[in-house]
Amino acid sequence: LFRSCLMGRNGVGKSTTLKALMALLPADSGEIQLDGSSIDRASSADRAQLGLGYVPQGREIFPHLTVEENLFIGLTARGLKRNADDTDRVYTLFPIIKEFLHRKGGMLSGGQQQQLAIGRALLTNPKLLILDEPTEGIQPNIIDQIGDAIKMLRAEGKMSVLLVEQYLDFCKELGDDFAILERGGVAASGAMSGLGDHLVTKFLTV
Repeated sequence: LFRSCLMGRNGVGKSTTLKALMALLPADSGEIQLDGSSIDRASSADRAQLGLGYVPQGREIFPHLTVEENLFIGLTARGLKRNADDTDRVYTLFPIIKEFLHRKGGMLSGGQQQQLAIGRALLTNPKLLILDEPTEGIQPNIIDQIGDAIKMLRAEGKMSVLLVEQYLDFCKELGDDFAILERGGVAASGAMSGLGDHLVTKFLTV
């Protein structure tokens, strides 16, 4: 189990990589494996069934559905039943979700929508939780809550986390290792402790 950060400047292909992992875009080359087995031929729906949980950039909640409907729509689509323990875990990680269950999703702040999107993904009990820019446009106190939630998930030891993020301090605090994309390939990678100022200056500074 790991917490990996995929990093790089705007436009280097971070979100495209995640979409390829989820079969939302075709991969030009290489192989995608989960638990040592290739999932290259699996559809996006199949990959979700196999254990990939995806929170896209922009969150993509349903603004006209209630928070509760948004939260459980993934389970409904997959024919799964609600599990009280899983639901309570989401409410523990993100208490605001329980408080606003009957509010329309579009009425939430950006940070609250992000918590809802992560909670929705967690209810499917993924083996790998994929988060695309979870701090983008989010107020600092909710960034802290999201960071605390990722730490709690890591401590549970049930899932790995792949994080695309440009907020360097967030990555350094939460990541076990990193990979930096540049010009369509991996320019540098390793343990997070090895992400020194020279790499930041060369590949991440705008």
